[in-house]
Amino acid sequence: MGVSTCPAANVAAPVEVVWALLANLARYDEWWDAHLEHVEPEGPAIAGQKAIASTRAFGRRFVIHFQIEHVDPVKHQIQIDVTQPMGIKEYTTITCAPIDGQSCRVQFG
Repeated sequence: MGVSTCPAANVAAPVEVVWALLANLARYDEWWDAHLEHVEPEGPAIAGQKAIASTRAFGRRFVIHFQIEHVDPVKHQIQIDVTQPMGIKEYTTITCAPIDGQSCRVQFG
């Protein structure tokens, strides 16, 4: 059985600024609650790129594996396969859409 969620938020920043954060896995430490340990190859997100991150909860360290499946810079969209502890698989698409020149909507789903 699968679960589908699609959180979204309006961000008070231009789409180009937000996309620069989303399209570079090395910068994820700036905004998420995990520590990026390794990205291969380094650089902007590309299909086939892999990353390992870890986070702590309940006094334990949890490792998360990522693989970029597809990047569409024109649509500001990244598709990522995520493998979390306990066999949890997540297939997510991150989309960043402009609202106006100073804000955008970021959606995970």
